[in-house]
Amino acid sequence: MSRLSDSLASGRFVVTAELNPPKGTDLTFLLDKAELLRGVVDAFNLTDSHRSMMNMSPMAAARLLVERGIEPILQVTCRDRNRIALQGDLLGSHALGISNVVCMTGDHPSGGDHPEASPVFDVGAIELLGAIAALTGGKDMAGNGLNGAPDLYAVVNPGADDLDSEIRRMAEKIEAGAAFFQTQAVYDAAVFERFMERAALYNVPIIAGHILLKSAGMARRFNESLPGVTVPDEIVAGMADAGDRRKRSAEIAAAIIEELKPMCQGVHMMAIGWESEIPGILVAAGVRADPPGGA
Repeated sequence: MSRLSDSLASGRFVVTAELNPPKGTDLTFLLDKAELLRGVVDAFNLTDSHRSMMNMSPMAAARLLVERGIEPILQVTCRDRNRIALQGDLLGSHALGISNVVCMTGDHPSGGDHPEASPVFDVGAIELLGAIAALTGGKDMAGNGLNGAPDLYAVVNPGADDLDSEIRRMAEKIEAGAAFFQTQAVYDAAVFERFMERAALYNVPIIAGHILLKSAGMARRFNESLPGVTVPDEIVAGMADAGDRRKRSAEIAAAIIEELKPMCQGVHMMAIGWESEIPGILVAAGVRADPPGGA
């Protein structure tokens, strides 16, 4: 089993973070960020052509982290591959020492940098979870036996605008085999608390997401177009008035994570280039101890 699954099973508050494989072959930026956060972050999500922008295969980047003793979470989307290719990749990830998998339907290619690409969507995230459950049980989706079963630990992302719908889908994902959840970005602890009151019924680990805000405009766009995300007006105003937006964003993140900490089992940080802020945020939020000499 993965170290991440062991940490969640132990009840320890975990930290995950997101890294985007490069559009090209130079992995310097990705590996430098992973090394910067070694010992601070428990595992890293490697995105699968995020927002339908063509990038290096996350499986290759995940394997390089494994070789460095850093735990990856492989993002697998249904956008580009049919069920045969998806199952083949899942078996391949096990062979490469990658145990954690995040299942996502994926964004439509029309919004990416290859809008003429043909979408696949042979299966959705729930069916992909079912495929993982079947594979770990020694069979493929068609019921055929495997010569050796993979050991995979699956995660999904709730993100519906309607709480009832979100909880219903969450139950379906758990039934399909989801072992834990990483949520959409959280900026309102009261809204998250209402979600957690309903989610507690299912007794699965919940890792709260947080994207570091770069500007008030970014916060407004989230409110307008990101399902399940609510940025309160006072946070938008605080970013608008900030002299140092990076500092203000880190302060906002630390305050929110400190509020969320008693409600969930971890936090998923999406820093989008500001990864160097993560250690200080986690110290300020009381999630990590200040290292000797400060961070």
